[in-house]
Order: sequence, then structure tokens, then C-alpha cells
Amino acid sequence: MATEVKVPELPESVTEASVGEWQKSAGDKVERDENLIDLETDKVVLETPAPADGVIAEIRASAGDTVHAGDVLALIDEGVSATGGDQAEAQPQPEASSATTEAASDDTASASASDVASPAARKIMDEGGVDSGDVSGSGRDGRITKDDANRAAAGESAGKADSAPAADGAAPKSDGQSATQGDAMGEQSAFAQNGEERREQRVPMTRIRKRIAERLLDASQNTAMLTTFNELDMQEVMSVRSRYKEQFQKQNDVKLGFMSFFVTAAVEALKRYPAVNASIDGGDIVYHGYYDIGLAVSSPRGLLVPILRDADTQSFAQIEGSVQDFGERAQSGKIGVDELTGGTFTITNGGIFGSYMSTPIVNPPQAAILGMHATRERPVVVDGEIQIRPIMMLALSYDHRLIDGREAVLFLRTIKEQLEDPARLLLQI
Repeated sequence: MATEVKVPELPESVTEASVGEWQKSAGDKVERDENLIDLETDKVVLETPAPADGVIAEIRASAGDTVHAGDVLALIDEGVSATGGDQAEAQPQPEASSATTEAASDDTASASASDVASPAARKIMDEGGVDSGDVSGSGRDGRITKDDANRAAAGESAGKADSAPAADGAAPKSDGQSATQGDAMGEQSAFAQNGEERREQRVPMTRIRKRIAERLLDASQNTAMLTTFNELDMQEVMSVRSRYKEQFQKQNDVKLGFMSFFVTAAVEALKRYPAVNASIDGGDIVYHGYYDIGLAVSSPRGLLVPILRDADTQSFAQIEGSVQDFGERAQSGKIGVDELTGGTFTITNGGIFGSYMSTPIVNPPQAAILGMHATRERPVVVDGEIQIRPIMMLALSYDHRLIDGREAVLFLRTIKEQLEDPARLLLQI
């Protein structure tokens, strides 16, 4: 009995998906719920598990194909074992006639020559009457390059010339002439060989990468985006984290990072400046009475921004737990579409990659995004004295159609003040 492997129901607002690389081939044994293939949408990657035990009888969709919900991807035969297929392959085959064998050998040799010679090299050898079997390839994996073919063709011509009588009593070329020409040809050969190694690879953009490109282009073209910066002295936050990180981890079973401090400070700043937590919808401004913070995380397939819902109600431990969970599931492609939709404000941390300063791009329809960067020790003036302090550059990119410069600067200053004196986070002052 054949069981169909179908494209599962796609998330809301997603109409199609791209077929990824198959984990199995036709004839392979599979087990129920074993992932057969990943389907990539413009938001997330969906796994497609086997609906039954059996053997893949047929694959109907190839990598890169566009599919829709309900399309048949493959057929699984529940009544056939992989062993039976192997046994069939092991049965002895009738011997081919000598004529057939020789023809097959000739075809194989021809195919091999085609595989090891570049198109330009094959053309030169064909025109010069050179047998590819007589050419030693100098390219990668023994590949015959254009220069190899040129040398072989030149040698073939020289051989024919040597065997022919000299015309009109012309004297043969001296050894000196031959050496000079050989050196010139060797230099040309080296240059051509180096040129042969210049390679390019063209691959189609993934759906997620296309979607990221579309959103970034939309943000740059349809928002009046500006960025304001400020310096943050991280000494107090780092001191608090250093004092309590072991106790925090033992009590909550999660590490104390810096993101919980920044999320909490951002929520307090958003409460004070509601326009930064708002969005534009046509001719209206929508002020959100909740705080859903997007946390940008990297994944093998591109940048994802899962949403931390109702961040104002979450403790430091809950925030850190969510951050860790998002990071782990982003790497394995387990974040769902519903976790990527919505959001009223975003925080991105380029500092984990070493970024010192950047201008993050607003994620529409949100009005602003906070950029964290690498913390570096720098000389600063504290109470009239020069001290070495751990300094982080903060960046706030915002849509100037909705947020005035004054609000943006004061919003960023509020975050700075709270993090430089963490007691403010507790007292909300």
C-alpha cells in the first residue's frame, strides 16, 4: 500500500514553500515521524515527517521546487522492505557481449575525457586532433585546462612539422629558438592556469533571505529613518552580573546575561515615551498598550526576530530563559511563524559578533529598534578624573514620521541612565 507524503498545512499568510534537500532517496527505508525533507517558507522552515514506516517508492518533488499545501512530495510503500530492494540489486546480471562491452568502454572513455576537460580545452583538442588520453591535466583533480590543451596541440603540430621535409631548403630551428619559445609558452601557460582557477558559484536566494531583503528594502524606502547614538558605561551592570550570576543560575537554572537588563530598561523607557512603542497604520497612529519585544537572533538561514510577549510582566529569569530558548531553536529551525509575528519594538545585539557601531534598520510596522554593540575598555572622564571603563555604544534607529528627535534622544538617555545605575530598574525611577 502506497502512502502519500504531502505538504503540511502552511502557516497563516504563507501560500507556498520551497523544497529543500531530501534526507532520503528512493528505495531508502524510513520510519514513521522521521523527518524526510525541510520545506522553506519566507518566514520559517517546516519539517515534513514520514507518515508511516516503509520504503520510499517515488519522489515527486525535487530540491528547489515550489509547492503548496496538500501537494504530494513522495510515496511510501508500506508493503516493501529495503532489504528486498537490495536483494534484487544483488542478483547476477547476464554477461554482455564483447562488442557491447567494447562499445561501453569507448563511451566511458569519451565521457571521462569530457568530464576532466574544460569546454575550452575540449574545443582546442578537437580542432587540433589531440586525443585527451594523451594530455596530462594540470588543473584541480587532474582537470585538463585550456593551457594543457594548447601545449598538447602545439606539440602535435611540432611533431608533424618535424616529420615533414624543410621547404625551399629552409634550415631547421636552432635549440636556442626552441628554448626561447618554450619559456614564453611556459609563462603564458602559468598565467592561463591561474586564470582557470578563478571560480564563481551562483545559487538561488532562499525564501527567508528574499523576505529579509524585501523587508529591509521596504524599510529604507518607506520610512524616514534616523539614528541617534549614546555611550553606555557598563561597569555597574557588569558588577551586578558578576556578583549574582552563580546564585542566579543555581536558583533559576539559566545563566544571567545582559539581555534581561536591556529588555527591562527598554520597557521602562517605552512606558515613558509611548510613541516609540507605536506604529503607523495608513493615516493613523496605533499606540500599543502592551510591550512585545522582538529579539533578533541569527540562524543558519538568516536573521530571525522572535517576539517576547508581554515583556513588562516577565522576570529577569523568564527573559533569560526565553533568550536561551530562542537562540537554540533558531539554530535548529524550530521557531514557529506565530512567534515571529507582531512585536512593538526590537532589540538587536551586533556586539556578539564584535560590532563597535552600526545603524540598525527599523523593522516595519514598528517605529524603532535598539542596537547593542561590543563593550570595549576606553578612557573616560569620571568625576574630573580619567578612568578606564567598559563602554558600549548604543544606537536607536527610529521612524522620524512618528518619533521626534527629542523623544528619540530622551528615550535612549533613559536606557543609559537605568543601566548605569541598575537600582533604577528595581525602583523604576
